[in-house]
Amino acid sequence: MRIVLASIAIMLACVLAGLAYGDFALSVADLLRALFRSPDAPPQALMIVWSIRLPRVLLAVLVGMALAVAGAIAQAVLRNPLADPGIIGINSGAALAAMVVLVGLDDVSPAILPVAGFAGASAMVAAIFLLSWNNGTSSLRLLLIGIGLGALASAATTFLTAVGDIGDVQRAMVWMAGSLFDSNWTKVAVLAAWSVPVMVAAWLVSHHLDATLLGDGIAANLGQRVQLTRTLLILGCTLLSGAAVAAAGLVSFVGLLAPHIARRLVGPLHRALLPVAALTGGTLVVIADVASRMVIAPAQLPVGLTIALVGAPFFGWLMWNRRNA
Repeated sequence: MRIVLASIAIMLACVLAGLAYGDFALSVADLLRALFRSPDAPPQALMIVWSIRLPRVLLAVLVGMALAVAGAIAQAVLRNPLADPGIIGINSGAALAAMVVLVGLDDVSPAILPVAGFAGASAMVAAIFLLSWNNGTSSLRLLLIGIGLGALASAATTFLTAVGDIGDVQRAMVWMAGSLFDSNWTKVAVLAAWSVPVMVAAWLVSHHLDATLLGDGIAANLGQRVQLTRTLLILGCTLLSGAAVAAAGLVSFVGLLAPHIARRLVGPLHRALLPVAALTGGTLVVIADVASRMVIAPAQLPVGLTIALVGAPFFGWLMWNRRNA
């Protein structure tokens, strides 16, 4: 419980930093007045906090939480500590769908990108299940087929990048880099409606995630309906990662980083791991977003790029530590 409370405190501190810092810094007094809508709050501070920064910070928290829980589910189902939603092709499917919509269709509204990304992620998972099903599925088949289909989708995305109109390709690349630039209250509400019930459901069935880690045979002996449970868990992972992709584009490595940090703090049991991983993921994305806004201000870096600069070395460190495993 102390770890959870400390994680909440750290995330709240990062949220306040995200509200205070940016192109126009707010003092602590002005920030608090604006947050509580005090009558003497400066109008500029009210506008900055409630119309620009608060929805952006809340969206960052939700995206980080969704990706972190999705990563924890993927690592349990695939029994692979290096897994995240991207390893089974979810991100590749979303990227390919976005590229097809932008490059292959004329006069497409940018508002369709989130829908395309979610549809591409869902279609990729459906294809993986169809190709891996043989009187059931196994973690190994899901992993191998996911890697193969993800590589195929990445190759198709690269091909479209090479032959597409340069303007359309640039728009798609900005989206694929991950961005919270156009955050708004509608996106926050939609992502919360999609992700919060799934995260709560994952926590309620955390004992099934623990059993899944032990292998199909032991899980079945413990009374788990292995195939149904695996299917539902992958569906939950898809809903979480697909919703996060729809809200913010491709934000990599959060699903890998957050569960590992949480595992170091509270151990492998998912009843404690999932909430700490969610809080850690939300904190990571908020920190990355603040850094993205301030490193080359007034210009902004894509938040996905900022996280990748940390996530890629961390992934290499994990691989080095497990070189003899």
